Amino acid sequence: MFLRKGIFALLAFGLGATAASQELEGIYALARRQLPKHAHAFSFSLTDGPADAFEISDARGGIHIECTTVSACARGLYTYLTQHGGVDIWWTGSRLDQLPLLLPKVGKPVKGQAIVPYRYHFNTVTFDYTAAFWDFEQWELELDWLALRGVNLPLAWVGYERILIDTFRDAGLSDADISDFLSGPAFQAWNRFGNIQGSWGGALPTAWVDDQFALQKRILTRMSELGMTPALPAFTGFVPRALAALYPNASIVPGSQWSGFPTALTEDAFLEPFDPLFATLQKSFIAKQQAAYGASISHVYTLDQYNENDPFSGDPAYLRNVSAGTFASLRAADPDAVWLMQGWLFFSSATFWTNERVEAYLGGVPENDSMIVLDLYTEAAPQWNRTSSYYGKQWVWCELHDYGGNMGLEGNLDELTHGPLSALNSPGSSMKGIGLTMEGQEGNEIVYDILLDQAWSSTPLDITTYVSSWASRRYPVKPLPQAALDAWKILSTTVYNNQDPSTQATIKSIYELAPALTGLTNRTGHHPTSVPYDTDTSILAALKLLLKAKTQHPPLGAVPEFAYDVVDIARQLLSNRFLDLYNALIETYASSNTTAHAVSAAGQPLLALLSDLDALLYTNEHFLLSSWIADARKWAHGPDSKAYAAYLEYNARNQVTLWGPDGEINDYASKAWAGLVGTYYKPRWAAFVDYLTETKRTGSAYNATVVKNSMLAIGEEWGNKTWGSGQGEHWGVRGDTWDVVGKIIQAWA
Repeated sequence: MFLRKGIFALLAFGLGATAASQELEGIYALARRQLPKHAHAFSFSLTDGPADAFEISDARGGIHIECTTVSACARGLYTYLTQHGGVDIWWTGSRLDQLPLLLPKVGKPVKGQAIVPYRYHFNTVTFDYTAAFWDFEQWELELDWLALRGVNLPLAWVGYERILIDTFRDAGLSDADISDFLSGPAFQAWNRFGNIQGSWGGALPTAWVDDQFALQKRILTRMSELGMTPALPAFTGFVPRALAALYPNASIVPGSQWSGFPTALTEDAFLEPFDPLFATLQKSFIAKQQAAYGASISHVYTLDQYNENDPFSGDPAYLRNVSAGTFASLRAADPDAVWLMQGWLFFSSATFWTNERVEAYLGGVPENDSMIVLDLYTEAAPQWNRTSSYYGKQWVWCELHDYGGNMGLEGNLDELTHGPLSALNSPGSSMKGIGLTMEGQEGNEIVYDILLDQAWSSTPLDITTYVSSWASRRYPVKPLPQAALDAWKILSTTVYNNQDPSTQATIKSIYELAPALTGLTNRTGHHPTSVPYDTDTSILAALKLLLKAKTQHPPLGAVPEFAYDVVDIARQLLSNRFLDLYNALIETYASSNTTAHAVSAAGQPLLALLSDLDALLYTNEHFLLSSWIADARKWAHGPDSKAYAAYLEYNARNQVTLWGPDGEINDYASKAWAGLVGTYYKPRWAAFVDYLTETKRTGSAYNATVVKNSMLAIGEEWGNKTWGSGQGEHWGVRGDTWDVVGKIIQAWA
């Protein structure tokens, strides 16, 4: 349906404003924000056309971009800025204002066209792992980054709880009943998924709900201005348990237990969609949402009922009735509704979701263009191929890659440039989109950039050419030493050329895991700790080349992205070296001929490395635990702001450590952040080394339960602290990157 010609299709689905001039104002505002010295030199016009397309041409006094959609206008501007202007915008900041004063000419007009109607962004959990505490300034950079890269279908979860609370109140639930159901600010995604209910560390404050609702209004306005259709929330069916008492005849069933959480915090009650009450609550929810944000801003609704949460019955007829009732409720509330769902369940619960069950569940939605399925982990575990292209439903080729916001360097550029085209051109394909579904936005930008760029090329991007151009924009100095380009050539052919099917995700550093005698190394799957490349000929070689480039051209040191990359690659060097040191420690401990002193001595290099790593990360603003905590605490206000700030900090701390009141998914969202390394990971490893030393001295047997309980106690104590009150706890950047990296090369190369 998005493939209709011209702007009329966009208007029908809310992808743009109601008049061309209003639509283009968003693009002109983008130019003013990002190109204050050059905004006057760019002009835009809308034209009819078969798809998202643009044409860039020289104009009197500047550059003109003609486009069929607002999103195509943004992508056309980005194409000019990157391919002709040599500048770019990054997660670490925008450098678009470094465009040459005299705008480069285009010459022959440049044309571009998207190969798919949907360019999607976000995972439901990104709103917690990355954006939990973002303010509008942070969202503004993100949305400009998305718009310029051509994204037109972003997820939009912020503020959901305000609408849900009002819906539950109208249904007769008390505020206490509702409060018992909702989860904390750093864990709302899993409450929205129906995995958890309730909160540990305190109830969700009303101030948080209200502030996020106000923020969502600004986010949605900006998305609309930038030509995006936000995928809005809907009523999913997960309800407070008290609803069953209010409606004793309603069909409410218990959900699954999730990830070891106690019953009080999981097994969410689920109102089955074929019950009339479901449609009533859906209509109430969507009516309130439309009243708040406007009825035409979007007709696309994100709705996931079985994310790591198996259905009450596996009978195909039951599954078909669930989806049929769900979709009917959407259409009753919004006649133009399109259901968007994450396809993660078909991979994570593949044993349950047989092809027969998948077909039944999807088949409950009557028309193929009434649903969009996100094939969430296509780059490594595609499900479209085993489900006959989702039995005809529209689907999006997605890159997940990053779990929990983990930060290890890894990628498969070849798959990202060839996989989407193979799927798109396969017989009977119903693929309609390309998108990013990473759980967290933490580094490895090149693997995300290249996929969004591939969405605008009908042939595979040439990786060698692409990487060279990408690195040149990332380090916009002239002349850029060849050593910098060579560094990225090495990385692109090693670290970002991972063909190992068992490690297709960000590599997790084992120092971020709770210390143990076994089970840390050589992990595979989507939380791998196995390193699929040779460190010395990849990471170390690239790091040395970048430092060589800085020596040859010192201004490189002032480029924020260059400094970030040097810290990031040096971080990876230390992470990989830690593996070697850990193996040496375990080997020493396992030997019957070693002494307690030898074990202690074998443990000291691990602790020294963690100290060096902490010092390295402290030199760059993008690797700071204190920033995460500060972002959380800044939302606190009101008469009890001190307690509110402490509550927010607890949420922030718990997510990146224990992830649950008792470490239910301990270290899932671990980070390589200054402060976290020095005040949490290092003390855990120090305690582990002490324990190994003591058992060797006394001849006692290793007790894994004792070690686990010790680590849990450290985590519980750390999670209840206040940042800045303890030794080694600093706000902001400390030290000089180049001095610290130089010492790391001397010590660990």
